[in-house]
Amino acid sequence: MWAASCLASCCATCACEACKSVAGGISRRSARIAYCGLFALSLIVAWIFREVAPPLMEKIPWINYFADTPSREWFQTDAVLRVSLGSFLFFAIFALIMIGIKDQRDARDIWHHGGWMAKIMIWCTLVILMFFVPHGFVGVYETLSKFGSGLFLLIQVVLLLDFTHTWNNAWVSKDEQFWYIALLVVSLVCYIATFLFSGLLFHWFNPSGYDCNLNTFFIVVTLSLAFVFAVVALHPKVNGSLLPASVISVYCTYLCYSGLSSEPRDYECNGLHGHVKAVSTSTLLLGMFTTVLSVVYSAVRAGSSTALLSPPSSPRAGSGKPLLSFDEIEEGHKNAQKDEERPVTYSYSFFHVIFALASMYSAMLLTGWTSSTTDGEKLIGVGWHTVWVRICTEWITAALYIWSLVAPLLFPDREFF
Repeated sequence: MWAASCLASCCATCACEACKSVAGGISRRSARIAYCGLFALSLIVAWIFREVAPPLMEKIPWINYFADTPSREWFQTDAVLRVSLGSFLFFAIFALIMIGIKDQRDARDIWHHGGWMAKIMIWCTLVILMFFVPHGFVGVYETLSKFGSGLFLLIQVVLLLDFTHTWNNAWVSKDEQFWYIALLVVSLVCYIATFLFSGLLFHWFNPSGYDCNLNTFFIVVTLSLAFVFAVVALHPKVNGSLLPASVISVYCTYLCYSGLSSEPRDYECNGLHGHVKAVSTSTLLLGMFTTVLSVVYSAVRAGSSTALLSPPSSPRAGSGKPLLSFDEIEEGHKNAQKDEERPVTYSYSFFHVIFALASMYSAMLLTGWTSSTTDGEKLIGVGWHTVWVRICTEWITAALYIWSLVAPLLFPDREFF
């Protein structure tokens, strides 16, 4: 029991005290970024607990209920899952509370933007309580997290597509020669990086003397996709551009590398097996970084003209206004009457759903998409399950990008990116 109390005190110290000084200063406009900060805090707490909690958790009877004490890796996985579960419940509860909000006069709108000290206390309480629940409950959450993480990866891809199309439209709208040249230069740099990186993939993951047909297949498909992106984007009937095609090509190449570098250390076609621990750590850090970028971008882009976050009642839904403009997003017109309707500019509920799914995905990153194992040499993000998750993510990314190009031709009456 004293170990559980120690964990609770540690969590409260890490979370509550760190946020107490800034919670009172969070304004309506900065609330979305504050949610990002809370999510980042959950990542830090999960990482810390993964390193320091196992010795304490071994002494908690409802966690270590085995006849033979499991390995340290088992407790690391369990600690991450419990912190993640607390964060998931926090955002899931808010997602349920915020369902159906269409007007800023709704009383629940205040809860979305304010009450930050209460929110921090609720988050801390949920995380602490998760260390008192039976492991069976955590095991169910672990299984659900794999499906939730897959859904978050899809959202992450949609956000990337949204970013590339917005970037391209922003430069094209300037209608100046300098920006057209900039578009061409950036596109060429991205394609050169794609082909050079692909060459390195052949060198690292297709060593001579070994039958590495699977790795060769993955790399050739990635190169083919880069070519297909350019051909489709430049087709006369497609309103495409080289910039999004080149950026998606680089991202797909990175996903291919991420998948190949996750192959088991004893696999002869993994040319990085001698550096697999460093590769595992760097891949984890990069994955966490892209996750934080995704949730930050989704928060900043919450007033998007796309249908991802904007409800039908939003004045921005279906508009072509810049997505990063904060003018009148939250406050409305200054001279509007108090009784005038003020529709919300994005779906509060779906906003919290993204953070809930991101909590699941971060748990999978920190645990390597797998359950705990008795292998003391376990590395995060290494194994065939991780390989296929990342390769399938690459292919889904490619499919969604191609769809974003051909969909306007198939459905001319609908607005896409």
